[in-house]
Amino acid sequence: MKKYIITAALSIFSIISLSAQSKKDAKVSKLYQNYIAIKSALASDDADKTSKAATEFIKTASTIDYKLVSEGNLNILRKDASAISDARTVTAQRETFMNLSDNMIALTKQFKLSEKPVYVQYCPMADSSWLSDEKQIANPYYGKSMLSCGSVKSEIK
Repeated sequence: MKKYIITAALSIFSIISLSAQSKKDAKVSKLYQNYIAIKSALASDDADKTSKAATEFIKTASTIDYKLVSEGNLNILRKDASAISDARTVTAQRETFMNLSDNMIALTKQFKLSEKPVYVQYCPMADSSWLSDEKQIANPYYGKSMLSCGSVKSEIK
């Protein structure tokens, strides 16, 4: 009888742990969606929209548990997003977006951020990469002036 009680308790604990884990992953996935909003706003040359999207990114990053993503990594992401949020020109926002993208690409390799494929895209003119939720290029580094400049470098599933 003890064996069954212990097995049942362990099963319940496993289910609770799994549901807690999926919630944590949901927060990291939301961070990715906030990142995509920043990328899209930059691609449309909209500094105000970019700033608002970066503010949402910061809020989401502040809800992620340090056990899931290290405090150092979250601080770097928040610092980059804060610089984007505080910048008043798209040019300044794009400079920091390069760092944010590099850090998000590294995070994407650790976590499954989306049910759909995540594309790593590259702009040779800016010599920088970014993440996208679609294959079609919408270049955040040059926006409308060179919207389709770039290529898909890899796909993360």
